[in-house]
Amino acid sequence: MIPTTSLGQKTIQFLHILFPILITQIALSAIAFFDTNMSGRFGTADLAGVAIGTSLWIPVQTGLNGILIGLTPIVSQLLGKRREGEVAYKVMQGIWLSLIVSFFVLALGALALGPVLGFMNLEPSVRSIAFRFLTAISFGVIPLFGYTVLRSCIDATGQTRVSMFITLIALPVNVGLNYLLIFGNLGFPRMGGVGAGVASAITYWVIFGVALLFIFRAEPFKNLRILRKFHALSPAAIKEQLLIGVPIGFSIFFETAVFSTVTLLMSRFDTITIAAHQAAINFASMLYMIPLSICMSLTILVGFEAGSGRLKDARQYSLLGIGSAAAMSLATALVLLFAGSHVAGLYSTDPEVIALIKHFLIYAIFFQISDAIATPTQGVLRGYKDVNPAFIICFVAYWIIGLPIGYVLAEHTYLGAYGYWIGLITGLAIGAALLLNRLFKVQRRFAAQYAGTQTES
Repeated sequence: MIPTTSLGQKTIQFLHILFPILITQIALSAIAFFDTNMSGRFGTADLAGVAIGTSLWIPVQTGLNGILIGLTPIVSQLLGKRREGEVAYKVMQGIWLSLIVSFFVLALGALALGPVLGFMNLEPSVRSIAFRFLTAISFGVIPLFGYTVLRSCIDATGQTRVSMFITLIALPVNVGLNYLLIFGNLGFPRMGGVGAGVASAITYWVIFGVALLFIFRAEPFKNLRILRKFHALSPAAIKEQLLIGVPIGFSIFFETAVFSTVTLLMSRFDTITIAAHQAAINFASMLYMIPLSICMSLTILVGFEAGSGRLKDARQYSLLGIGSAAAMSLATALVLLFAGSHVAGLYSTDPEVIALIKHFLIYAIFFQISDAIATPTQGVLRGYKDVNPAFIICFVAYWIIGLPIGYVLAEHTYLGAYGYWIGLITGLAIGAALLLNRLFKVQRRFAAQYAGTQTES
C-alpha cells in the first residue's frame, strides 16, 4: 500500500484492495452455496440436515474467525508506522491463539453437539445428517483457523490477490469432492449431505497448506520472515490480540448467530419451510459478501492511514467505501426483485419449495440494504481500533430488539415464519443507524486528538 493524495488515487487503491477480497469472499460463499445446493439435490432431508448443521457451525466459525482477524488492524497499523520488524512476532502469536481457539471448539463440540441436536424438534434423519456433517467438519478446524491468521497477515500487507488465488484453488477442490462424496461418483462412497462436511474439512487443509507456501516463498512475506523463527506463547501479546479480536468476534457472532437462531427456532415448522428458509439465507449470504469485502478493505486502508496519522485520508476512504456499498445494495436488490424465481430454481426442483424461497427473498431485499451500511461502518471502526462499542450495538440491535420482535410476530401473528425475517430487518436497520453515529463520534475524537498533538509539537 502507498499513501494517496487524490480521490482518483484512493479509488484505484480501494478497488485494488477490494476486488481480490470480493472474489475471495464470493468463492468462500460459493463453497457454502455448493454444499447447500448439491445436498439439496441429493434429497430434502439432506438439505435440511446440512442447513441445521451450517446454522450451528457458521456462527461459531465466523465469530472465532473474527477474534483471529483482529490481527489485521494490528499488522496494517504496524506497516503504516514503518515497524515491519514486529510483524513476524505478531503472526506467530496469532498462530498460538488459533490453536487455543481450535482446541476450545473441538472440546465444546464433543460436549455439546449431541445434547443441542437432541433438544431440537428434528426428524431423526435430519438430526443424524446434521450430527455427522458437523463431525466431519471438525477434522478441518485446526487448519481453518490457522489459515485465518495467515490470511489476516496477507491481507494487511495489501496483497489481497494472494488470498484470492488461494480461495480460487479451494473452490474447485471443494466442488469436486462434493461431486465425489455426496453422490458417490467414480467409486467413492455415497454419503449425501455428510459428504459436504468431509469435502469442507479436506478443503480447509488444502488452503492452509497453500497459504504456508506463499508465506515462506513469496514477497513481501518472505522479507518479513514470517514463521521463520520460533516465538514462545506470550500472554501479553495474546491479550493485545484478544482486546481487539474479541469485540470483533462477538460483533460477527451476534450478527451471524441471530440468523442461525432464527433457523433453529423455525425447526418447529415443516422440513420444506426449513429448507426454503435456509436456501434464501444462503443466497442472501452470497450477496452479503459485497459489503463484507468492503468492510475488510476499509479495515486495511483506514488502519494504514490512521497508523500514519493521515486522518483526512482515512475519512475519505470511509466515505468511498460506505457509499460504494450502499450503491451496490440497490443493484443487488433489483436482482432479488426481478430474478427471484430463477434464484429459487438453483436450490430445488420442488415447486412448493421454490415458491417459498421466492417469498423469503423479497424480505432479504430489505435487510441486505441495512447490511450495506452497517458492515462497512464496522470495518472503518476496526481500522481505528474502536471495536468495543460496535459489539454492544450489534448485541442490542440484533438480540434485544430484532430477535424478540421476530419471535412475537412469528409466534403470535398470522405472519408465521416471515415474522422472523421482519424482526431481522428491524434489528439490522437500527444497528446500521447506531454504528454510523458511533463512527462520527470516533472520527471527531481522532481529529481533536491529532489537532492537540500538532499544537503541542
